[in-house]
Amino acid sequence: MGNFIGIDLGTSSVKLVLTDDQGKVLREAGESYSLLQPRSGWKEIEPDTWWKAVCRALQTLLNEGGGSQVEGIGITGQMHSIIFLDENGVSIRPALMWNDNRTKDLLPGLREQIQSTDVPYIGKIISTGSPAANLLWLKENEPEHFERLEKFLIGPDYLVWRMTGVYGTDYCEASTSSLYDLYKREWSPSMREVIGLPKKIYPEVRGSAEIVGTILPEIADQFGLNPSARVIVGTGDNPAASIPTGCLGCRYPVFSLGTSGVLMLPKYNPDFEAKGKNILFSFDSEHFYTLVQGVLQSCGSGYGWWNQEILGLSDFADADCRIDIERLGEKELLFYPRLTGDKTIYKDPTIRGAFLGLGTDTTRADMTQAVMEGIAFGLKQLVGEMRLARASLANLKVIGGGSRSRVWMQILADVLDSPAEQMEGNAGAGYGMALLAAYSCGATDSLESISKKAVSVKECFTPRSYHADLYEKKYQQYLRIHDAVKSVFG
Repeated sequence: MGNFIGIDLGTSSVKLVLTDDQGKVLREAGESYSLLQPRSGWKEIEPDTWWKAVCRALQTLLNEGGGSQVEGIGITGQMHSIIFLDENGVSIRPALMWNDNRTKDLLPGLREQIQSTDVPYIGKIISTGSPAANLLWLKENEPEHFERLEKFLIGPDYLVWRMTGVYGTDYCEASTSSLYDLYKREWSPSMREVIGLPKKIYPEVRGSAEIVGTILPEIADQFGLNPSARVIVGTGDNPAASIPTGCLGCRYPVFSLGTSGVLMLPKYNPDFEAKGKNILFSFDSEHFYTLVQGVLQSCGSGYGWWNQEILGLSDFADADCRIDIERLGEKELLFYPRLTGDKTIYKDPTIRGAFLGLGTDTTRADMTQAVMEGIAFGLKQLVGEMRLARASLANLKVIGGGSRSRVWMQILADVLDSPAEQMEGNAGAGYGMALLAAYSCGATDSLESISKKAVSVKECFTPRSYHADLYEKKYQQYLRIHDAVKSVFG
């Protein structure tokens, strides 16, 4: 067999990985880009910015050759971000990002309308950044653009279209759009009626590992790729990341300590009683899984804000080096990490963060530690609200950039009072898509075997009773912060 490419379209950068048919990483490449923020709370990007970044990263990835050996390409990326295309496939306006808050005032009325439909549970999951809410915003605020709308796509779907000329999406992206009926497994006619959408704009839904087609000849020529290289449908970044961690194949819970903090739990059926967004996943349109996802919106982005914007650090890889790991939990300082609102527990885009307990003896290291602890407390709250059984929590896998910090990993273990396993560096979404592309092309025989082959734990961090007791007391204080902040700011 040949090689495989995984592409992960992130919020601020695209990352590419090249693997062989055994899952060994041969090369990696990436390119960064910036979002447009025309107003407070608005976050947009021109889709062509993504494509140009992918092209630059592909050039770097294949600059030593090997493009002719590529058999398959898998594409993943940020969920919810929506692209609006006209009849010629040209972007009508900048894409609206998953973390855009412009629809916050539309949501109460929209939720009320949804309650009287045959899909009332969608009212529980729709939030700012949802494709459904953003389509309603487009219709009400930019009718001239809405009139030109021929097709909408979600982030990674756009790259698949640019590579193959085929429109489509997968069950993950559809089921988290607030436009899809998870029980009937179809686009919801009721939601289409509530928002007032024409049927023609919906993309076809297929299994994530199904083959869309081969890459366009001009793409093959441009990068020296095998003209027979196949592109699969792809999926959202969190399900993609769950593949090499064993979340889908081995039913492990996974926490992604990335730009946002995402906790993923595998369940047999949708669970709308617990907090969290239910994600329908299928690699072949025949066998279906349910992933329940909870989000801590400001996670790595909050840590980045503290180090870059406040401390002015350009490189903060070792920002935690001054923290004494043996004294974790002893400081009174608390950090509330809701810098950009909340989608899962409170469904409140207006709530904001806070430091509590500052004193003249507070140091920079204390505040850095408090940021890490606050995010860990946010995860602990998600675990409870999403009803993750303690026995399952013992198998927690942690991925994402923040997981590279040994201090942060120990904080997680102590706060949760449960083991936290740091995954090897390749346990990411792009790597998961390279594995899925290999499966689609016949290099691996099942989704379960992908997970068992790929799961690799770098280090297991175990809780320490002294620190766990300290953190339990601080966690009880943390739980009181929400009401206190709301009482002050309204």
